Amino acid sequence: MALMEARPAGLTTRQLVAATVMSPYQVRKGILWIKEVAAREHLTPLVYTAKGGYRFPADSADWVAYEKAQFAAALTRISRLLDGTITPHAMKYPDDRWAHFVLAQATSLQSTLDMLTNGHAPVGG
Repeated sequence: MALMEARPAGLTTRQLVAATVMSPYQVRKGILWIKEVAAREHLTPLVYTAKGGYRFPADSADWVAYEKAQFAAALTRISRLLDGTITPHAMKYPDDRWAHFVLAQATSLQSTLDMLTNGHAPVGG
């Protein structure tokens, strides 16, 4: 309710703790519940930015920006995993079927995340 009342502004975790008189743990669990259940059921996507905190934006451009930021973070993580672990594993053990399977799948995922991050959206619709 505190987030709904703060619309369109957002609230940081600290502000949510103060506004709800809940513990930081309870606020974090509540945010998880909103992300995993309530946002889908009530069609109110929750976004977070360092500047604005947690909020339910009315503009879909805010949703897209948040989604792209999440894809960018995932792209960074998968790229580091590929560069630091998977590729060296596959190169060191060229006959390791697992290493080459994981390399192919992770490379595909990296490509998909790159397209999502950089706004390569389908034409039309």
